[in-house]
Amino acid sequence: MRTNEEYKKLSISEFNKAASKYETNKAGVYKLCRNDYPKILNEIENVEFDMLLDAGCGTAPMLSLLKEKYPNKKFVGIDLSDKMIEVAKSKNLDNVEFVVGDCENLPFEENTFDIIINSQSFHHYPNPQAFFDSVNKVLKPGGILILRDMYIPIKPARWFANNIELPFLNLLGYGDVKTHSLDEIRQYCKNSNLKIIKLEHQRVMRMHLVASKI
Repeated sequence: MRTNEEYKKLSISEFNKAASKYETNKAGVYKLCRNDYPKILNEIENVEFDMLLDAGCGTAPMLSLLKEKYPNKKFVGIDLSDKMIEVAKSKNLDNVEFVVGDCENLPFEENTFDIIINSQSFHHYPNPQAFFDSVNKVLKPGGILILRDMYIPIKPARWFANNIELPFLNLLGYGDVKTHSLDEIRQYCKNSNLKIIKLEHQRVMRMHLVASKI
């Protein structure tokens, strides 16, 4: 059984290696993450906001799209991988701040953000409840969390992924920790005093959550 820090070191190593190709045609499996962007953008259209945090922002593909669509808003991106943040900063996006940091312990003041987005990053977190607790801390009252992550609806298949497939991928240098059930997501939200607005299984193998800070 790996420690939390061991999982995080794996994720840093994995995404430091991927940073230079993450938004290219050589991105491999990471190209699948692009399918999530429109779903997140659709949710953001329904929310009034001034400050948005992309938690697990990578090389800032989502923030690039958001900055184009909402040029007068303020954005922050945080990622555990320093190389991902290095590439993100090289885009020189105006009025966008980038931070190397841990999404399980978001280094921001309380009640800072109107929206937090998290796309295909959550399954890398060894302490998922800490992420939800941290989200609750830095969201403004009434603020919105939009989270998309891989999801396996069939319980035996999810057990196989978590106990066989992902540990094997860890041996190959990947930092995946766990895929979660919808019931687990409900409990994380409840524990963190976040109200679920939408939680559903979407195509293809995706969990889609929208929750608000009470």
